[in-house]
Amino acid sequence: MPATVEAESRIGLVGVGNMGGRIARRLLDSGCTLLGYDTDAERLDPAGVPGTESLAALVRESDVLLLSLPDSRVIEAVVYGEDGVLANCRAGQIVVDLSTASPKSTVAIHRELSARGVELVDAGISGGASAAERGTLSIMAGGSPEALESVRWILERFSAHIFHMGPSGAGHTAKVLNNFLNGVSLAATAEVMVVARKAGLDLGQLLEVLNSSSGVNFATLNRFPSIVKGDYLEGGLTGELMEKDIMLYIDLTQDLSVPTLNAVGCLATFRAANALGYGDQISNRVVDALGDLAGGIRLQGP
Repeated sequence: MPATVEAESRIGLVGVGNMGGRIARRLLDSGCTLLGYDTDAERLDPAGVPGTESLAALVRESDVLLLSLPDSRVIEAVVYGEDGVLANCRAGQIVVDLSTASPKSTVAIHRELSARGVELVDAGISGGASAAERGTLSIMAGGSPEALESVRWILERFSAHIFHMGPSGAGHTAKVLNNFLNGVSLAATAEVMVVARKAGLDLGQLLEVLNSSSGVNFATLNRFPSIVKGDYLEGGLTGELMEKDIMLYIDLTQDLSVPTLNAVGCLATFRAANALGYGDQISNRVVDALGDLAGGIRLQGP
């Protein structure tokens, strides 16, 4: 049973990047006591996050430790490293992993932390950079109900919907499934929009049709109305991270012995975009990569 977490508890944040920085600002603006650590210390100042001298110091000085990291490889380094979480944690702490990670790795980390009296809540987040800024993210959480309730007051500072999905790993499993569908809808819609552009259709009108018809999806509703005007909604998931998330889905299906016939095309789309140089840009730029392959098509313009 985790210790009760009071509103004046000290919160630590590891990873102050695109999402972590936005979450940090929400926490600070709501009056939370927050310390941060990032391997790129220059990220701390724009977010207004006071830093610690080391990761070890952050772990020791925190009651609740939030992780906002790119993948399980980095998470495992933070947890298992010489100056990391396991080496410096204490009984009663709660670790909340906001990353998109391998559920198998998450369960293993939960087991190690639990042996030291530390709770892990795997809390996948969805909604993108704009939702983080507005505090309207959705959270899918795994771990004990008691641990989740202890940190709910923190999560509510930057999210509008919190779902307890089940035991350790369930939150990250739900996040992997969500991100795969996000990738499929983005890749498929990008392809359709390039075809429509080359066919001479009015893209604004086509989006109205799709959003009133059976082809409607998150990308048609929330991404492409901006993209066709030249706004790629910068600051969100990169193409490289999208490829990573699709691979997490494939790994999950293999672990569960479930065939996946839809992942191949989605993975090929983002791998092609990344190979063309779009990997470090927002994944919405996949439409430009497909446009390149179609002979230099862009959605904007006459």
